[in-house]
Amino acid sequence: MSVHIVAFGNERGGFSDDDQQRSLIWTYLGRSALVSEIDSSLLLNSANYLRNPAFTKYQAYVFGNVRLVVHDCPLWDIFDSDWYTSRNLIGEADIIVIKYSVNDKSSFQEVKDIYAPLIKKALNHCSVPVIISAVGARQNEVPCTCPLCISDRGSCVTASEGIQLAKELGATYLELHSLNDFYIGKYFGGVLEYFMIQSLNQKSSEKMKKRKKSLKCHGVKPPQLDQPEKMPILKGEASHYDSDLHNLLFCCQCVDVIFYSEDLKEVAEAHRIVLCAISHVFMLLFNVKSPADIQDSSIIRTAQTLFAANQEPVLNQGSSCNSPQERANYCDWAAYHHTGIPTCICTIAFQAAGAFQWELLEEHIKKKLKEPGNVELVLERVKCILKIPGKVNSLQNCRSYLSKRPLQLCNSSLRLFFNTTVLADVMFKIQGATVPAHRAVLVARCEVMAAMFNGNYIESNSFLVPVYGISKDTFLSFLEYLYTDSCCPASILQAMSLLICAEMYQVTRLQHICELYIITQLQSMPSRELASTSLSVVSLLRKAKFHNSDCLSNWLLHFIASNYLIFSQKPEFEDLSVEERNFVEMHRWPSSMYLKQLAEYRNYIHSRKCHCVVM
Repeated sequence: MSVHIVAFGNERGGFSDDDQQRSLIWTYLGRSALVSEIDSSLLLNSANYLRNPAFTKYQAYVFGNVRLVVHDCPLWDIFDSDWYTSRNLIGEADIIVIKYSVNDKSSFQEVKDIYAPLIKKALNHCSVPVIISAVGARQNEVPCTCPLCISDRGSCVTASEGIQLAKELGATYLELHSLNDFYIGKYFGGVLEYFMIQSLNQKSSEKMKKRKKSLKCHGVKPPQLDQPEKMPILKGEASHYDSDLHNLLFCCQCVDVIFYSEDLKEVAEAHRIVLCAISHVFMLLFNVKSPADIQDSSIIRTAQTLFAANQEPVLNQGSSCNSPQERANYCDWAAYHHTGIPTCICTIAFQAAGAFQWELLEEHIKKKLKEPGNVELVLERVKCILKIPGKVNSLQNCRSYLSKRPLQLCNSSLRLFFNTTVLADVMFKIQGATVPAHRAVLVARCEVMAAMFNGNYIESNSFLVPVYGISKDTFLSFLEYLYTDSCCPASILQAMSLLICAEMYQVTRLQHICELYIITQLQSMPSRELASTSLSVVSLLRKAKFHNSDCLSNWLLHFIASNYLIFSQKPEFEDLSVEERNFVEMHRWPSSMYLKQLAEYRNYIHSRKCHCVVM
C-alpha cells in the first residue's frame, strides 16, 4: 500500500532554492521517527525531472512497509504551464499540502486569488484532506503571533488571513514559526501522519470491499439455507355451548322439574341445575339456598309470590312426558299462578340461550302471548326472576344495562355447580373416588353421555356409574370443560390424556383445544430445551395416531422433520416406522444436500486461511 502527497508553494522566502535543509517536506522526511531506515539511498531518493523541472519527487517508506510518494511543487507556475499535469497530481493525491512564507504577502495573495480556486475546482468535492502551513516568523522588531494583531499586516501574512483561506478550502491551518523538531516532528508531522493513517484505513476498507466482491463473483459461494416447510395449520372449532343448552330446552331428556298453571292446562318442562345457575329465585325455590343465605328480601318475596312448590308428581293429559322413566326423573314441581306459565317458558328459553339479549326476549314473548297488553307484565316478572343488579326500574333501563353487561350463563354460572353434590343426580366412581355430576349438563354437552343416560344401558337407571381407563384428574378436567366450555391443561402430557378422554366421549372441540395446546407448547420450546427434555415427541405421535388425531399426528411428523438435527440424536428416533422415517427424511430441515455443501464450503474457507491474501 502507498500514500501520495502533493505539496504546493514555496515556504523558503529569502533562502536559496538549493538549500534543501530549509524545505518543509525534506525536513520532515529527514527527522520523522516513522520513516524506515532500511536503505538511506532508497529512503530519500530525489530526482529532478528534466522534462518538467517544476516539481521534485521524493520516495520513502513509513509505518514499516507503506510506500510514501511526495511531489513537491515549489513553483505555482505549473498551473499556468501544464494544467493537465497539475490536475493529474491533484487527482492522484491522498493528501495536499499548501505552504507559504508569512513574509511573502504578494505570493500569498496570488495563491488566494488565483491558485486556491483552481485547487478547489480540481478537487471537485473529493474528500482529500488539505493542510495549509504558514512557515516562518514575521519580520518585525517585536514579532507577534496573536491572530488579532494587525501591526504587521502591511508586509506580512496575518494568521487571520491564513485561517480565512483554510476555511474557503475546508483545510487544516498550521503555523510553523521554525523548522525545528517541535514544529516539524510533533506539530506538522502529527497532523500529516493522522491523515496518512486515515488514508490507509480508507484504502484498506475499499480493498476489502473489492475482495469480497471478487469472492462473491468468482469465488466459492456459501450454500443458501432454504426456509423450512410450513407447518400444517390446525383450525379450531367454534364453541357450540349456547346451542347445546338451548337444545336441552326443547327435549325432555333428564327433565327434573315441571312448571304448570293452576288449572294444569299449560306445562313447561325444565332442569333445576340450569334454572339455579341463572337465578337466586330458583335456588331458593329448590332449596339450594335457604332464606338465611339470601341477603336480598326482594328475591325471597319474588319466590313466595310467583311460585308454590309441590313434591307430588302432577301430570296432565297434555304433557309430553308420560313414560314411567320420565316420571321417575321428576322430583320437584312448581305451581305458577295466573299468567305465569308464559313467563316461565320465556325465562327458561331466555337463560338456555346462554346470553341475555333483551330484544330477543321481547320478540319471543310477543310470539308466545296472544294479548300484547300482557307483554309488559311478563317482562316485569322475568326481570324479577332474573334479579337484575342495581336500581333498574324501567324496561328501557333494563335493555341498556343488559346491552352493556351481558350476563353469560355458560362459563360463569354453571361453574358454581361443578364437582359439587348440590342437585347432583349421578356419581362417577373412578380410581376409588366419587365425582358428582348433573345429567342435564352431561346430556346437553356430550352425545355419548346422552346415549348412555337415555338409551338401553345400565347407566340410565344407575346413580353410581363406574369409569375405567381414565385418571380422576383427567376426568375432572373433562367435566370442567362440559360445565364451563374451557380447559387449561397443566402440561403437555395432561393435555394428551385429556385428548384421549375427549376422543373416548367424542367431544371433538375439546380434542381440538388439546391439540392446539400441545402444538403451542412445543413451538414455544427453545432448541436447547427441546434437545434436553425427557418428553418423547415420538410417543405423542404414537398416541395421536392411535386415538385418531390425524391433524396432530401430521403436525408432529412435520415438527420432527423441521427439527431433524435435534430428534435424529435422540434414541426415540429409532422407534419411527419405515413410512414415518421416509417422510421425515424427505421433509427434513436442513436438508442433507445443504449440510454436504456447507461442509465443502467450510473446508474451502479453512484451506484459504493458510495463505494470507491481505498482507
